[in-house]
Amino acid sequence: MDTKELVRRYEAGERNFTGADLRKANLSKANLSEANLSEANLHNADLSVANLRGADLRGADLSVADLSGAKLNLAKLNLAKMNLANLGGADLVKANLSEVNLCRANLSGANLERARLDFANLHKANLRNANLDRVNLIGSDLSGADLREANLSGALLSTADLRGAILDGADLTKANLTRVNLIGTFLTKANLTGADLGEARLSGTHMSETNLTGAIMPDGTRHP
Repeated sequence: MDTKELVRRYEAGERNFTGADLRKANLSKANLSEANLSEANLHNADLSVANLRGADLRGADLSVADLSGAKLNLAKLNLAKMNLANLGGADLVKANLSEVNLCRANLSGANLERARLDFANLHKANLRNANLDRVNLIGSDLSGADLREANLSGALLSTADLRGAILDGADLTKANLTRVNLIGTFLTKANLTGADLGEARLSGTHMSETNLTGAIMPDGTRHP
């Protein structure tokens, strides 16, 4: 199916495009809200500034796709089966993923700079080496997530759940981690320079060789 056919059928009222082959499709600025794109192949597709509100993208291959500026809030991006949403290496700069379910999704190497992921479900998601610079992760579920070597500088993580998450080698410079649950979290060799850990829960946190220079600790004191 080519782009013109998809748009034509959508505008005619069709919404079911399950399993569609849309590799490298140019869908920039397209309106596909409420469309069923589950199991679709959107590898390397251009979905920049597209409207995907309420779209079903469960099990879709979105690897290396450009989703910068896309409206994805409340989209369905996960299904409890082996073939989960693949967003590895995707461009999601400023994308709106607020409240989206990305449980166990692959976002390794994705660019999520300044994206909205507040109150999103990222339980056991793969965010290894992802760029999360200044991302909004307020209230999100990142329990068990793989965030090794991720860039979280300036990230908003207040009240997020990071229990058991792996952040070894992650950059959390000046990140807001107030009231975050870090119980059992791995922060070995992570950089938390200037981060705010006010009222954070650190029981059982692994912080070997963690850089806490200038960080605000849970009791409100500043680390030397």
